[in-house]
Amino acid sequence: MAKRDIPEINAGSMADIAFLLLIFFLVTTTMDTDSGVFRKLPEIQPEDLNPPPVKQKNIFEVNINRFDQLLVEDEEVKIGDIRQLAIDFIDNGGGKTADGKACDYCEGNRADDSSDHPSKAIIAVQTAQTTSYGMYISVQNELLAAYTELRNRYAKKYLTGKYKGLSYTDLLNIQKADKENLDVKAALTKIKEAYPEILSDAEPIK
Repeated sequence: MAKRDIPEINAGSMADIAFLLLIFFLVTTTMDTDSGVFRKLPEIQPEDLNPPPVKQKNIFEVNINRFDQLLVEDEEVKIGDIRQLAIDFIDNGGGKTADGKACDYCEGNRADDSSDHPSKAIIAVQTAQTTSYGMYISVQNELLAAYTELRNRYAKKYLTGKYKGLSYTDLLNIQKADKENLDVKAALTKIKEAYPEILSDAEPIK
């Protein structure tokens, strides 16, 4: 009896199909991206350096405990309150600088128990070892937003010349498009000197 031929499966196009499927999954798959906070780290200081004395009223303490609860000046607050509390503290203007100059652009309450000047206002963030990264980032975002809001206001009110009426955010966008623009750099420097970003991260509590 003659042996019958078994038909073979044509697999010539399988490689093309696999390649198309690979491209499909690469295009349609979304990948999680890490979020973070852009921060310029301070320079290493000499070990024998004596830090200057800081008044307690010039320190704005933000504590995030191990249960992700927020405490500002030992009072529990919500994440949505952080920004305004930070603005009130930074912009208080209740005293003078080391040169004896008062803050003539501050619009705060000038309370005696709050910061003397934006250049002296320190925001200290204290976390626990089990504080969630998400809560820490949320707090940092609110604090940075407080500085941005104050800088935007200052830019719109006090900048003159061709940048009059523009916000701090507008100037940052201009700088992204033209990094060699010296006029923008000078304007940004002036704004940052009015409201310097002074944030301190303490060692996490065990």
